[in-house]
Amino acid sequence: MASGGSGYGDASQKIDYVFKVVLIGDSAVGKSQILSRFSRNEFSLDSKSTIGVEFQTRTLVIQHKSVKAQIWDTAGQERYRAVTSAYYRGAVGAMLVYDITKRQTFDHIPRWLEELRAHADKNIVIILIGNKSDLEDQRAVPTEDAKEFAQTEGLFFLETSALEATNVENAFLTVLTEIFNIVNKKNLVAGDDQANGNPASLSGKKIIVPGPAQVIPEKNRMCCRS
Repeated sequence: MASGGSGYGDASQKIDYVFKVVLIGDSAVGKSQILSRFSRNEFSLDSKSTIGVEFQTRTLVIQHKSVKAQIWDTAGQERYRAVTSAYYRGAVGAMLVYDITKRQTFDHIPRWLEELRAHADKNIVIILIGNKSDLEDQRAVPTEDAKEFAQTEGLFFLETSALEATNVENAFLTVLTEIFNIVNKKNLVAGDDQANGNPASLSGKKIIVPGPAQVIPEKNRMCCRS
């Protein structure tokens, strides 16, 4: 199956950056749906609870660089409050998701944020997402409440509908572009340090995996079409 130029699963290009982004939030707010909408442009009405940690990837071009987004889903562990620190390790972006029709899911956001800040890099880029915006008639969380919270905490904020594909792409692009900009600023600063044989300024930030402009070896190029 030949893939088109949409950014879904083209394995032949050189990857400049890989960014790990985690999805967190209460169970059933639509995290897996947001993920499948972004990575495969699908929405499944009979979505099952996620089992086992999983991530999807999608490659995008940002400012002429090829960026592979590696998006991790909590795998339903949040039901047992067992999201582990390994899940957050190396993450450079986070999507904090609640359901606009369930007030409780929004009320739990500060707890998720606290956990995120305890386990993730302090420079992580975070976006607050109010999902299910298509269910406006059942809204239990006013947009203003979320906007205010996001401003106070210094988060990006968007309301999305995985069902209607509203703002999902936008939400990911917001996070990935911001990470990209931070990394490029760091690269400028780190260039001097690395010239002096001190790569610590970058490695300490866990921002770039596999590293700037690392070329995927030729022989692997055809093996891994997703």
